[in-house]
Amino acid sequence: MFPAAYGIQVLHASSDFLLMSLTCGNLLSFVTIPLSGHLSDRFGRKRIYLIGAELTGIYTFVQFALLNTAQPIWIFVAIVLAFIPHDLMWGTQAALIAECFPPRLCYSGSSLDAQLASVIVTIVSTAMVPDYANRDISEERDKP
Repeated sequence: MFPAAYGIQVLHASSDFLLMSLTCGNLLSFVTIPLSGHLSDRFGRKRIYLIGAELTGIYTFVQFALLNTAQPIWIFVAIVLAFIPHDLMWGTQAALIAECFPPRLCYSGSSLDAQLASVIVTIVSTAMVPDYANRDISEERDKP
């Protein structure tokens, strides 16, 4: 949970306050996730998913601006509002992925999609990690 870590380490906000903000955001999701599903039924899964992705990219800059005020009310607003673009994607994603496959392959295709994505991300991430085998790791270092 990036907002909690950033809030504690950089903004020096209380963990109780940050967790309460995240909880309020999750409560908002009780409305926004089903609403995004409804919107995707009405206007199309791809359209709503892309709107959510675009808003997420844009809102990232707004969120950091609000967080960096270090004012509790703006931190709260920044955290809670971040759930809206996220939920536009989350409430649409399952149907969007399932509809990419014919009915007889829906479950298998969705599962294969998720598993392959997981494997690919893992391979890419692991390939970027430095290898410290047979090296002294007892000292602190700035760079690998």
